[in-house]
Amino acid sequence: MTAVRIDGRELALKVRAEVAEDVRAFGQPVCLATILVGDDPASHVYVGSKHKASHEAGIDSRDHRFPSDTAESEILELIAELNADDAVDGILVQLPLPEHMDEPTVLRAVDPAKDVDGFHVQNAGLLYLGEPFLVPATPSGVMVMLAEHGVELKGKEAVVIGRSEIVGKPMAMLLLAQHMTVTICHSRTEDLAGHARRADVLVAAVGRQGLVTPDMVKRGATVIDVGVNRTDEGKLVGDVDPGVFDVAGLMTPVPGGVGPMTIAMLLRNTLTAAQHRRSQVAVSGS
Repeated sequence: MTAVRIDGRELALKVRAEVAEDVRAFGQPVCLATILVGDDPASHVYVGSKHKASHEAGIDSRDHRFPSDTAESEILELIAELNADDAVDGILVQLPLPEHMDEPTVLRAVDPAKDVDGFHVQNAGLLYLGEPFLVPATPSGVMVMLAEHGVELKGKEAVVIGRSEIVGKPMAMLLLAQHMTVTICHSRTEDLAGHARRADVLVAAVGRQGLVTPDMVKRGATVIDVGVNRTDEGKLVGDVDPGVFDVAGLMTPVPGGVGPMTIAMLLRNTLTAAQHRRSQVAVSGS
């Protein structure tokens, strides 16, 4: 048995084309503002990719970049200005931030209605209550991948390895909303392999190369590899050992799996934010 590869690049192109069509139908300008602090090369590449994808979808963008020694207060002032700017629909603060900045403070300064990353406590709370508005892009992308491949979720078991606010926790909430029985595992979980082997859908989102090995996977399971790791040779690899392809039924590769979907869903969130804000303005003006 060899797993069917879930092609994130192909599906992301489809989603981005749909977003571009919806942006044209919306008929009003849509704008995404990004904030990048520091000189992390990967972050600069990620932000550049987001702007390129935005332009291709017909979404305007503003690119704010600062040196690593920038004061937190300066970033908070910029966020306040963007919050108040009616021409800006979405605000994205690229992580990680420099060590002297408090990430929760900066992220929570973003207007929840413009929080296209879905990191604000208000958006996290809505997801928890089963009323999702702006949901983190990576887990949203995973759900689209599962739907695209017709993966049966209702009544099945899901195991999410990783408990971050960015992927693990929202991923668990989205799977739970589809009536799955969800287990969240982490660095202190005893018998991780035993938990993982029960999963019909296994999501690895830790950032540890080769964490999930073939003996940890139920034959025929769907395996989603969210991990991003670089080898000493500079090769990009995930959290799941490639040998799992011989056990799983469906599996995402790294690269070319979840990553492209993250940007696609970010664009979708930006349009959703614009649509919501315009509808609120229309209601208040009526």
